[in-house]
Amino acid sequence: MADFTILADGLRFPEGPVAMPDGSVILVEIAAGRITRVMPDGRKLTVAEPGGGPNGLAMGPGGKLFCCNNGGFNWNEGAGYLAPHGQADDYSGGRIEMIDPDSGKVEVLYKDGDFGCSLRGPNDIVFDDAGGFWFTDHGKTRPRERDVTGIFYGKADGSHLEEVIFPSENPNGIGLSPDGKRLYAAETYTCRLMAFNVIAPGKVDDAAGPGGPGIPIYRPAGYKFFDSLGVEESGNVCVATIGECGISVISPDGALVEFVATDDIFTTNICWGGADRMDAYITLSGTGRLAKTRWARPGLALRYRSG
Repeated sequence: MADFTILADGLRFPEGPVAMPDGSVILVEIAAGRITRVMPDGRKLTVAEPGGGPNGLAMGPGGKLFCCNNGGFNWNEGAGYLAPHGQADDYSGGRIEMIDPDSGKVEVLYKDGDFGCSLRGPNDIVFDDAGGFWFTDHGKTRPRERDVTGIFYGKADGSHLEEVIFPSENPNGIGLSPDGKRLYAAETYTCRLMAFNVIAPGKVDDAAGPGGPGIPIYRPAGYKFFDSLGVEESGNVCVATIGECGISVISPDGALVEFVATDDIFTTNICWGGADRMDAYITLSGTGRLAKTRWARPGLALRYRSG
C-alpha cells in the first residue's frame, strides 16, 4: 500500500466508485443506504439516501446515476472490519434506481416482478454503446438457503427488462470488452471470471463451458472470492479479489498479468479517472476507505464518461 493515498475513511462499506470530471468520486455506502461524493480534499457530501442496499453505480444518459440496489444486508462488525452477513431483517427488495446527482432525487426504474423478472439483489452495472445496461443479480443468502440468480439487460428509459443469462453462479462484477463484443462477469463463490459473446444489444450466444452458461476464463488458486471488476483500455479485466487483498489483472485470454495488493481483505471495486484515465480509485470496503493510486495502464473510457 506504499503507493496508495487514502482519500477518505469512515465510510460504511463503500463500493461502486464513479470518477467525476472535477476530481471527486461518487460511491455508495451500502451499510448506510447512502450515495456519497468524496471531494478531492477528502470532504464527504451526501448525494442521495435511497436506503436498502445501494451497491453498483454507473453514470448513464441525462447525467443521471443508475444504481443497483440489493435491498439490504445484515452486518457483522469486529476486528476492525465491517462485513455483510446475509439478507437484511428489513430487506426492501431488489431494484434498479435512477438518481439525480444534483437534486438527490431517487426514482425506481425497475423493481422485483417488473417484466416478469425476479430481482433479488442487483449488484453491479455497465452501459453498452447502444445506451442500454447489463447488470448482475448476486441474490440473497438466508439461513440454509441462497438464491439462484442471473444476469439482466435493461433499457435506460424503463421500457424493457430481461433476464438474458440464467443461471449464473451468484454473479458480482460485470464489464464489457473495449469492442463491446464480450461481456465479463465475476462469480463470487466459485471465484471464476466468466465471458459471454455479445451478438446484439442485450443478447449473447449460446457458447458455454462446463457448469452452465458462459466460458470460464480464469480462476485463482486458494481460498478467495471475486467481487466487482473494471476493464482496462487494453482489454485486461481487473477483478477485486477478497481474501487475497487486492486486484487481479487478467488478460482476455485468461492469463494473470499482475496482482496489485492492498491492505483490506474486502477490497471490492476499481474505477479510473483523470485526463489519462490512469488514476485508479479502489474501495477498501471492510475498513471503510477510498484509496487512489497511479495505475500502470489506462482504464477503458465508459459509454457515459464521467471522469
